[in-house]
Amino acid sequence: MEEGEYESVLCVKPEVHVYRIPPRATNRGYRAAEWQLDQPSWSGRLRITAKGQVAYIKLEDRTSGELFAQAPVDQFPGTAVESVMDSSRYFVVRIEDGNGRRAFIGIGFGDRGDAFDFNVALQDHFKWVKQQCEFAKQAENPDQGPKLDLSFKEGQTIKLNIANMKKKEGAAGPPRARPASTGGLSLLPPPPGGKTSTLIPPPGEQLSVAASVVQPAVAPSSDLETSIGGATVSWPQPKPAAPATADIWGDFTKSTGSTSSQTQPGTGWVQF
Repeated sequence: MEEGEYESVLCVKPEVHVYRIPPRATNRGYRAAEWQLDQPSWSGRLRITAKGQVAYIKLEDRTSGELFAQAPVDQFPGTAVESVMDSSRYFVVRIEDGNGRRAFIGIGFGDRGDAFDFNVALQDHFKWVKQQCEFAKQAENPDQGPKLDLSFKEGQTIKLNIANMKKKEGAAGPPRARPASTGGLSLLPPPPGGKTSTLIPPPGEQLSVAASVVQPAVAPSSDLETSIGGATVSWPQPKPAAPATADIWGDFTKSTGSTSSQTQPGTGWVQF
């Protein structure tokens, strides 16, 4: 055994039967019906192990694990393990004692599923062996492996339909421009037909505004005085209207004797 190889268990079956088989008369194969199936020569446990590329079929005692017989298998299917012609639950195995002596015995399983697992375990192992051999050959001769050629062959062309690509891009349409907001918050316009709500100032500001709107009391004097920013401003009091019976033309109908009579206040005329 080479360094780095270890023994791995491929399959374990708790019950297997061993039969003495008669010599094969022809090259057609073995038939399980010719065996004494109701009188097995030995019954025990079957275990399949692998070391490197070689698989080993071991027949062991169920209780003690003592080895009864061992069959090394270096190829499957092959002469080391053969299936019988009339059943899928029985096989012919070539056992060896380590001294060069060999013998053929028949083994059989009571369950058809156990026979299927026995067959698949050997197939999977030698499939793995075949892959390892191919990888080793490729590692030794990397240039001999098949290379992937992606170049264009002579006269080979490709066609790109750019018109359909432009249609797909234009189908989405230009993105809508979002209105820029001047502040951190954007207020939505009022609904159509709705009334614009007036903003009500806080209670403190409402009192100050109400106080500033209240007009001062009328002074007993002829003019109105208002205090703005500490300064007193006098507002002229409107004069009472002339009685209806008075002559609205005044002295205008009289002869113009002097200039001062035309510029008297209250007449409403200005001399240029």
